[in-house]
Amino acid sequence: MRGLGNNTSKFKQKSPTKRFLSILGLAMFAFYFILGILVIFWDNFPLDIDPTYKNMFGILLIVYSFLRFARLWQNNF
Repeated sequence: MRGLGNNTSKFKQKSPTKRFLSILGLAMFAFYFILGILVIFWDNFPLDIDPTYKNMFGILLIVYSFLRFARLWQNNF
């Protein structure tokens, strides 16, 4: 049981700045992911572009959102 106290001491609380940046990173991940989904599935898209390019742009936004999430995960955990 003595080892339990040592393991919990490894987990330090984040500073308010790091916590804010983590939340902002999660919000930006969600923003790009939702924007990518909207671009793909929005029938009356305001810009007149080919549906293939619209889908490619949506997929690019989703891939970018996961790259941001991977970087956020790597830096915080």
